[in-house]
Parts: sequence; structure tokens; C-alpha cells
Amino acid sequence: KQWYQRRVRGSNRRVHSIDTHIGAAVAGLLSDARAVINRARDESANYRDTYQVPIPLKSLTERLGKYMHYFTVYGHLRPFGVSILLGTWDETNGPKLMEIDPSGTARGFYGCAVGKGKQNAKTEIEKLDLSNMTCKELVKEVAKVIYSVHDEVKDKHFELELSWIGKETGGTHQIVPQDIFNEAKTYAEEALNDSDDEDTDM
Repeated sequence: KQWYQRRVRGSNRRVHSIDTHIGAAVAGLLSDARAVINRARDESANYRDTYQVPIPLKSLTERLGKYMHYFTVYGHLRPFGVSILLGTWDETNGPKLMEIDPSGTARGFYGCAVGKGKQNAKTEIEKLDLSNMTCKELVKEVAKVIYSVHDEVKDKHFELELSWIGKETGGTHQIVPQDIFNEAKTYAEEALNDSDDEDTDM
């Protein structure tokens, strides 16, 4: 008797909106990720209620980093098993990307990867001329990087998720439109197949 694992598409999302102007991507334990995402949303909502303006990414990163670090200090608490990327964009400051690791340490990057295969992904990202590429071009390249580093054997239920924030979205974090998503996915799959063919020919 055979059993098949079925999962509703999109039921375990790793890309989230914290506020209209901040997006997040997580890697690690999904239950921990939900707790951290909810905390980030609470911090953003509290800041907006108090100051009547959206929370700056730097302030959110500091608050969330302190919260995650708190769970590493006391023996009766367990550190979060999750890393999180936070991104934003505005006309004045342009794009900003921050990473918070499970210890609560925060770092800023032009391009970054977290989770399994992050080192290979970072190597691929470093090859890109990020400052001279459009958001649409970057979406395609990111999809290509994700496909190139994921393990086909272990990641049987691999699901590509793409979101963006920038001038194209008016500074609002959004899921990538379906037509651009399909274009990026096709581009990534073709690049992966070409790479496989080259390996076979060697």
C-alpha cells in the first residue's frame, strides 16, 4: 500500500508582509518563524500607533533582534530555530536588506541568503551586479539561484515563492505578479536544465 504526502500549495509560506512597506522571508522551523513574524507585526503596529508613522526598518530590526536574543540568555527558554530577512524600499533611502540570525544578531546586506544551501546561494549572488539591475531582472536571477542550490532528492515538495518591494510596487511589499513569476520560473528551470546538460556532456 502506497501513501502519498499531500500539501496545500501556499499553506506553509516562508514569505510574509510585516507592514505595507516591509517584507520578510524566513528559513528554519515554521512554528518558530510564525512566532517571530507575529512579533515583528506587533512591533510594527505598536510603532505606528505610537508615532503615527510606519516603523523604519532599522528600528524594527533592533527590536526584533533584541527579542530573539532574549531567548538565548535564559536556561528555561529555547532559542528560535529561524533566520529572517527583512527588506524595504523608499524614494529617499532606496533599498534596504537586513538579516537576523537565531542569536538575534543583525546585519545589513546588498544581497543575502539564509537557510540550507545559503553558502552556495551567496556565492551565486556575489556574481550579480545588484546595483545596476532592475527589480524584474533580479526576480529572474533570484529564482535561478534558488533552483540551482535546492536539493532535488531532499526537497521533494519544493515550492518557489517570490515577492518584491521597490519602485515598481511604489514601496509596497507584494507577491510577484503571476506573469512575472511564470517568466522567472521558466528562466530558472531552463538555466538549470542547461547546467545539467553541460554536466552530462563532460
